[in-house]
Amino acid sequence: MDITVRGDAVRVTGPGSAPARAEKLLKDLLHHSERGNEITDQNVAYALSMLMSDSPSGLEELDRDVIINTITGRPIKPKTAGQKAYVDSIRQRMITFGIGPAGTGKTYLAMAMAIRAFRRDEVTRIILTRPAIEAGEKLGFLPGDLQSKIDPYLRPLYDALYEIMGADAFQRNSEKGLIEVAPLAYMRGRTLDNAFIILDEAQNTTPAQMKMFLTRIGFGTKVVITGDRTQKDLPRDTRSGLDVAWEVLKNIDEIGFCELSSRDVVRHPLVQKIVMAYEKYEAKHTEKRPPRIRSGGSRTFRHKDSRT
Repeated sequence: MDITVRGDAVRVTGPGSAPARAEKLLKDLLHHSERGNEITDQNVAYALSMLMSDSPSGLEELDRDVIINTITGRPIKPKTAGQKAYVDSIRQRMITFGIGPAGTGKTYLAMAMAIRAFRRDEVTRIILTRPAIEAGEKLGFLPGDLQSKIDPYLRPLYDALYEIMGADAFQRNSEKGLIEVAPLAYMRGRTLDNAFIILDEAQNTTPAQMKMFLTRIGFGTKVVITGDRTQKDLPRDTRSGLDVAWEVLKNIDEIGFCELSSRDVVRHPLVQKIVMAYEKYEAKHTEKRPPRIRSGGSRTFRHKDSRT
């Protein structure tokens, strides 16, 4: 296929339906730019993938779905069809699981939806929680009081709050108890009504912790649970509460399970390539891995009078 540009005219020639597809792609990107958006590599890659898969979702549909604006005025909106389905599930269901690799916007979009609901008085408070587990590293004893010890585990949540809401607004609402950022252990024994709750890094919960968390939910509450099933930091042979919840709850209509993939990565294009490379590597090695044979359980005893 050949593309020729002369002034403000673009001529596309090629076999079959290729020119028509290229024309649609260029028009989608042109209209996206006319609406005041910057054309990025991610926009082009997404529009191209949707075109090749004959998906009806386009940049215009995503561009209309503005969730909220950041403190600097930048609009937050889904950037892929997977993200759009995820946001729609949060709107429509009481509980939504957002499962996918790093960079797919799971936590950030959930945070935007929480702040939107809070500002519209749909909920009276926001509760953000994570399991406080070391990410494969031994940090030892951290200095300071209890809050300063747990803050490093919750830093990604603070970062998103500051960017969307602003540090001053967060501090004011936090002091009033309207926004709470706490480790998962703090949820035990509570009943949470009229709140928007986000459980982040849920792949690092145990089945008992996940059950505890889900049974805290009260009336008027919206819950989003995010996690990446490929990046668990639990001790060896400990099953993830996220995996168990998937099996136990997947057939309940009021609960949404949204699977995001490498196609939904919205960070640097290199991150998407890294995620795809790991997916291929892990799939290949999972297929080759031999079945695990558990040792133990059988012993041979020889009578003291037996002779060889």
